Amino acid sequence: MADAAGRLTKLAEEVLGAPLPVRIRAWDRSESGPPGAPTLVIRHRRALRRLLFKPGELGLARAWVAGDLDIEGDLYEALDQLAGLIWERDDAPKPQRAAVLRALARPEIRAAARELLSLAGAPVPPTPPAEEVRRRRGPLHTLRRDKEAISHHYDVGNDFYALVLGPSMVYSCAYWESPEATLEDAQRDKLDLICRKLGLREGRRLLDVGCGWGSMVLHAAREYGVRAVGITLSEEQATFARKRIAEAGLADRIEIRVQDYREIKDEPFDAISSIGMAEHVGRTQYAEYAGALYSLLKPGGRLLNHQIARRPLADEEAYHVDEFIDRYVFPDGELAPIGRTVGQLEDAGFEVRDVEAIREHYALTLRSWVTNLERHWDEAARLTSAGRARVWRLYMAASALSFERNRIGVNQVLAVRTPEGGASGVSLRERTWTG
Repeated sequence: MADAAGRLTKLAEEVLGAPLPVRIRAWDRSESGPPGAPTLVIRHRRALRRLLFKPGELGLARAWVAGDLDIEGDLYEALDQLAGLIWERDDAPKPQRAAVLRALARPEIRAAARELLSLAGAPVPPTPPAEEVRRRRGPLHTLRRDKEAISHHYDVGNDFYALVLGPSMVYSCAYWESPEATLEDAQRDKLDLICRKLGLREGRRLLDVGCGWGSMVLHAAREYGVRAVGITLSEEQATFARKRIAEAGLADRIEIRVQDYREIKDEPFDAISSIGMAEHVGRTQYAEYAGALYSLLKPGGRLLNHQIARRPLADEEAYHVDEFIDRYVFPDGELAPIGRTVGQLEDAGFEVRDVEAIREHYALTLRSWVTNLERHWDEAARLTSAGRARVWRLYMAASALSFERNRIGVNQVLAVRTPEGGASGVSLRERTWTG
């Protein structure tokens, strides 16, 4: 069993056909790989069994969440080096699988695979970590299944999110004047930018779809004098938001509901904000989502749709959600290219007036959240679980790299329910975004 790290490095390099870019430290304390590089720590050979029973991304994710696998050194550098090995990216999933299959046809690789089996120990499939979602069978995006998916992600403790997000309690991309700005300033600037794009002012009525912990409706009511309704599917978020609103003395101007956008009947609204919520809607429901928001607006009303986008694929039917994200972070979530989102909003009747790409802003935001989590690591793990904290650290760090490398982006789309007469209410040079 001696020198497990060396044997694993040799196996990895045989399969990849290239030197392993990180160092390996195995459970037997052996080490192998380039000195000074980030170290992949295999704490228990159970990690190998997870890979044998679920090869690829899901096996690695389970090993990471369970603590069988870790990284020492610069997390971002390690993930950047390992990105093509850990995640089957949309831009190249098939060549990766093809390379593995070609490798397994070679006698020396089959011999190495047998060695991996001997290193892994007892051939018993490890139990998945408790943090992995358990979903009911049946169609996606029913009211009940969406509520359960949202609960999995958001009902993990308001105190945990307060550590990660900071005092703003805003869980979406901030808007940075410069990389030196504070997270709090950038989140405030994002909320204010949305208010200005929506043309909010005294007496107008705002709907915030997926209101989170109430930060958008609080800012809009306090700074712009609107009356607001915020909806969420998370009971914990709603409880927290109502408390904040009461403490701010704004309970007469803001209502928080645990409600799905498909259940709203008290239209019309002057403006709708949807900030980081549409990623949960799903491709099969997006037309209904866009149509529902259109119907909830007064003629001339504005929608600000703030949504993560992925790069388009030559074969859109080949799109699949990363298994780690689907099982541990955003169950049933889906990303769409920005062109499809704009097209579906237009199909619903909206006139799209502005699209602002803020991809680099999300990388800065995520790095700030990772810093907050790492600074409060012990408390974060105590408030949820060590596994849950590991999920958030991996997904936020990997997502930051994805935004930096232009694998995914985020956009604010301003759309108007323009009346038949054509008067949109948007001024000729609206980019200054004054109300």
